[in-house]
Amino acid sequence: MDLGLRNWVIPLLVTDSVARSALRAEGLGVIPKVTKHLLSNPVFTCIVLAACMEIAVVAGFAAFLGKYLEQQFNLTTSSANQLLGMTAIPCACLGIFLGGLLVKKLSLSALGAIRMAMLVNLVSTACYVSFLFLGCDTGPVAGVTVPYGNTSAPGAALDPYSPCNKNCECQTDSFTPVCGADGVTYLSACFAGCNSTNLTGCACLTTGPPENATVVPGKCPSPGCQEAFLTFLCVMCVCSMIGAMAQTPSVIILIRTVSPELKSYALGVLFLLLRLLGFIPPPLIFGAGIDSTCLFWSTFCGEQGACVLYDNVVYRHLYVSIAIALKSFAFLLYTTTWQCLRKNYKRYIKNHEGGLSTSEFFASTLTLDNLGRDPVPASQTHRTKFIYNLEDHEWCENMESVL
Repeated sequence: MDLGLRNWVIPLLVTDSVARSALRAEGLGVIPKVTKHLLSNPVFTCIVLAACMEIAVVAGFAAFLGKYLEQQFNLTTSSANQLLGMTAIPCACLGIFLGGLLVKKLSLSALGAIRMAMLVNLVSTACYVSFLFLGCDTGPVAGVTVPYGNTSAPGAALDPYSPCNKNCECQTDSFTPVCGADGVTYLSACFAGCNSTNLTGCACLTTGPPENATVVPGKCPSPGCQEAFLTFLCVMCVCSMIGAMAQTPSVIILIRTVSPELKSYALGVLFLLLRLLGFIPPPLIFGAGIDSTCLFWSTFCGEQGACVLYDNVVYRHLYVSIAIALKSFAFLLYTTTWQCLRKNYKRYIKNHEGGLSTSEFFASTLTLDNLGRDPVPASQTHRTKFIYNLEDHEWCENMESVL
């Protein structure tokens, strides 16, 4: 390169790079203003919060569903996880597909989409209400729910340690329940007073002759528990499929309620809030509620360990009630959105035709990399004005170029 030309080009490139960096730094300052502008739209805010509530139910309910099946229906951990993987997850995927198919086939407007979301929410909430009645009781557990030797003694002290097992040196660091011939569950064969490895001669079983004082591994079965589990599994599949059908209508409403230039950023705000509000707090809330229903905690080296036995009835009612409360809150948000759209549809919906063209999804093709290379039409001379000065009545037409 000629020396004179080089001396002219290099400063120009440096100056252009510095200008771009300054533009980029100043442009990022509009992000809080754009976010405030989006959240000031009640339809956008309600739809985002409703989606967060729906995801919160999935995140919190599904996080402990394996433990729930294990405690309520006496399933093993592996069996519970396998059943969930083979039933609930495929049904949820089918629900997402059906939701999108219905929106397309019926050519739903924003009002039609919000009505569909409200209907789907009501049906799925009814499925959750039915879970309150599908489960099994804890049953008699010696030293925890009933005293040793006398299951009907009122006011008797409940203590896992009893004179019948005082010489066994039983430990509570693990939970290996056994079912006695008397129909009572014991925390382990040691707590049942069994003096042999074949689970016979158990001193804590006082009913019947000594030769019948035997136990078998596992909790004692509850009557009607198998039938309740099959019903629960069927309702769970239907609930997963119907609940997932609300995802597509929610996204349709969200992208129609913002201007074409802000659709990409609006989706980014949606997924950010879904992760902050929908995935982080719900497992903590569900977990704290479940721990409050514990009947017996394991101990290891004198310190409290994990919960090994729950009050199944209280567990079921609290666990399902939290999910119902979240679903109900989502329904209120859907109702608020419907009221806003019904009263002033043209104010909140930016594309009244109901269709989304390619130009609406990719509204801004101007980026910082090609800024200054292509000639800008006269009608677009002020496209980047928003980067420097955002007013309430102006649209962010170049948000994609900033991000």
